[in-house]
Amino acid sequence: MSAIHIKSSALTIRAGKRAMVRVRERGLSPADVGIVPGAAGGPKALGIQGLDLALFGDWLLRAPRERSLIGASIGSWRLASACLPDPVQGIIRLGELYNAQSFAKGVTMAQVTASCVRMLDNLMQGHDASVLEAPYYRLNILIVKSYGLLARDHRGSLSVGLSSVIADNLVGRQRLSRHFERLIMHDARLSPPLDPLEDFPSRCLPLATSNLRQALLASGSIPMVMQGVIDIPGAGPGTFRDGGLLDYHLDLPYRGDDIVLYPHFTDKIIPGWFDKALPWRRGNVDRLQDVILLSPSREYLETLPLGKLPDRSDFKRFLGKDKERQAYWRKAMAESKRLGDEFLELAESSRLGARLLPLI
Repeated sequence: MSAIHIKSSALTIRAGKRAMVRVRERGLSPADVGIVPGAAGGPKALGIQGLDLALFGDWLLRAPRERSLIGASIGSWRLASACLPDPVQGIIRLGELYNAQSFAKGVTMAQVTASCVRMLDNLMQGHDASVLEAPYYRLNILIVKSYGLLARDHRGSLSVGLSSVIADNLVGRQRLSRHFERLIMHDARLSPPLDPLEDFPSRCLPLATSNLRQALLASGSIPMVMQGVIDIPGAGPGTFRDGGLLDYHLDLPYRGDDIVLYPHFTDKIIPGWFDKALPWRRGNVDRLQDVILLSPSREYLETLPLGKLPDRSDFKRFLGKDKERQAYWRKAMAESKRLGDEFLELAESSRLGARLLPLI
């Protein structure tokens, strides 16, 4: 992917304190990067496809080394795509498969789940073992085990259970431990790239070909939208759901002193899915000091159709008009190459340090 010169900035780049000092003193090399997170966010992933292609199809390949990839929901699917034998084709195929989905009015949780199972089958194409044997990447998938009413896929029970979650989250994020347990399903060759987790009950369990797809499916199983995944092999009995419910933007205690290079949909880190409407809930900058956050700039977003990245509301906005939605999403994917091109140009020049803004 060749770098180009862009008149207006497509990227906003924010950095934690240590990362900012490091990059301004020494620049940024792909060898510096040891961790790549991927956030929950549904179709927004299509809007930053160009960043994924630049990183996994070009820049990181210039300095092969062991790297931890850690994602929730669509973030885990993006990172699993990067672990396929051909990461570029995997990332492109994920975008094509996601865009091809079509849902009629009144679609059920079972129908959405079946569509996602098919999408995952078409994405993996029998390469499950290859993902877990990727030469340099070590995949980590965040999911949650659901308790109480959230363990049932009955709309009435889920509605009451989610109301309880919202109320508890307003009182304090730690109260979500009444409803969820965090699980990190990780490459058996390397433990998750995190310091001890003390905010919620958490377990780390190895991935295998027998549970990889269930873990990926569970990581994207949004309550009321998809069915939970039951009894994942190796995780024990229970109902497992979207990891973004607890770890929406992966506000986590990353271990070590490597750069955490984070291609993201926004320049903010919101801890949990239920914190989206709570402006006072933001990531802990003290434990995100090695993060470099890459996201589309406001100026870039203004150039897109509807002035935003694709999102799940587009399924309703374009209900019965799939061709229009798909054209819009394809446009967003094509335009996102600008994001990747700008990152490559900045990383290869001496201008990256001057572009860094504080991570807030």
